[in-house]
Amino acid sequence: MDILGQVITSFIATAAFGVIFNAPKESLIKCGLVGMGGWLIYYVTEDYMGNAIVATLGATIFIGVVSQEFAKFYKTPLIIFSVAGIIPLVPGGLAYDAMRQFVVADYDLAIALSVKVTLLSGSIAFGLVFSEVINQLIRKFTNGKLKTRQL
Repeated sequence: MDILGQVITSFIATAAFGVIFNAPKESLIKCGLVGMGGWLIYYVTEDYMGNAIVATLGATIFIGVVSQEFAKFYKTPLIIFSVAGIIPLVPGGLAYDAMRQFVVADYDLAIALSVKVTLLSGSIAFGLVFSEVINQLIRKFTNGKLKTRQL
């Protein structure tokens, strides 16, 4: 039952951010699906591996690839899907906790949390870039432009 709550909540959060982001009304459900899929991958991977950074990377790659496919298929700007889809993964609460620890002078915990925020943010950025590489490869394979080297 916990996973159902995670799926529903992530869908609503992503679609709601699409409203705030002024996404077209016909794309809100698609935005919700992208964010929900990404969060589901994150949630299951983090639960299985116990590593939030790897889980964030995997979820971000998924979000990037699906966002690009949706953008092509629905002839909508890529940013509509990718920005809304990333929202559940952004470590905002963790960044707040890091800053709060600096204020209360618990510098060891503050630095540890800050490093984790930096790594999570970096994995989001890396995942988006890597998803572009994957989409370029998909495009080359589907268009038949990728040729093997002949000796």
